[in-house]
Amino acid sequence: MADRPQGGPEKGSPEYRWLYGSKGQQPSDDETRAIPEQQRGDETRVMPAARREARGGGAAPAAPPRRPAGGGPPARSRRPRFRLRWLWLLLVLWLVFLVVVPLLAWSRVDKVNAFPKGDRPADQPGTTYLMVGSDSRGDLSPAERRQLGTGNASGNRTDTIMLLHTGAGPNLLMSIPRDSIVEVPGYGQTKINAAYAYDGPRLLVRTVEGATGIRIDHFVEVGFGGFVDLVDAVGGIEVCPPFPMNDPLAKIKLKEGCQEVDGPDALGYARSRKTDEKYGDLGRASRQREVVSAIGREAVSPWSVLNPVRYYRLNMAGARAVRVSEGTSPFSMARWALAMTRVNGENGLTCGVPVADFAVNWDQERSEQMFTYIREDDTESIPKQLCTPTGFPR
Repeated sequence: MADRPQGGPEKGSPEYRWLYGSKGQQPSDDETRAIPEQQRGDETRVMPAARREARGGGAAPAAPPRRPAGGGPPARSRRPRFRLRWLWLLLVLWLVFLVVVPLLAWSRVDKVNAFPKGDRPADQPGTTYLMVGSDSRGDLSPAERRQLGTGNASGNRTDTIMLLHTGAGPNLLMSIPRDSIVEVPGYGQTKINAAYAYDGPRLLVRTVEGATGIRIDHFVEVGFGGFVDLVDAVGGIEVCPPFPMNDPLAKIKLKEGCQEVDGPDALGYARSRKTDEKYGDLGRASRQREVVSAIGREAVSPWSVLNPVRYYRLNMAGARAVRVSEGTSPFSMARWALAMTRVNGENGLTCGVPVADFAVNWDQERSEQMFTYIREDDTESIPKQLCTPTGFPR
């Protein structure tokens, strides 16, 4: 029979009705409902994605982000953005610190009227700084004078005189021995450092300009106490004595060769003149250039900027250390500090004024050649035999 399943009960029999029910009639409670057959056709059955086993193809895909209870986009973690905001804030504060500290220090720097009235050399290419180390003890306490061996000399004289020239060629740092015999306006032939004692920076500037023909653009003065503070602020400097130095008057005892020194020893190294039996004051001038350039290198080292304590101490020590000419800007002083780091090797020259003897009289021909190179901003053409550590020919 077509309507009878093979091996099943006959249609219409009680067994058939119990299994399949009657056509158009729902089965009773104790009967089994017929389940219609599902059409398969061309439908594609969607199966849930199975988790990949670690051994079979990597980690399972990440679960989608949760949505907030009230709907809307998935919630995102705010921790990275919060951290980035703090980093930006710290960077801004650091930049403000780097700018504010020098401005605060600059507000404490003493300004001095250093330029004389009347005839002066005309403007010249490049920039020339007159740098002096004053032997004034006014910024030292009695205890500091004993510690540093400066004595109690009265009056103000310049223990150090240098010209720093910057321009198109290499930077040039040139020492003028303090005992150089020159014409001091109004006082005749005498030692150049007497000009400062007679009438301070203005007469010294006028004397240097008259003797060299070089126009001075900026004046920078450093005192004993400030010098020591600067060296200590940069954590000490390296000096290289060419011979053992034992000078009780300068309070130093240094071995031969390169070594680290603190502020008091650096000052004694730059001031000592009796330990150099061959060159005396000329040798001392060479050591002064060595110390000044070493301070400059340490002052612009990355650690001086990255260490906030050192950065603050250095700026405050600089403010105490120097007096500058009126009209000198913070930018000009920044250029000066940078130039002091580039006065050795390929980037710079260090010289003594060409001299004829230990008296100290300048060699008129050779010194005029040197001054001409500076006036014309042509330091690149200065020959080695003219630029020497002591000022004597090689």
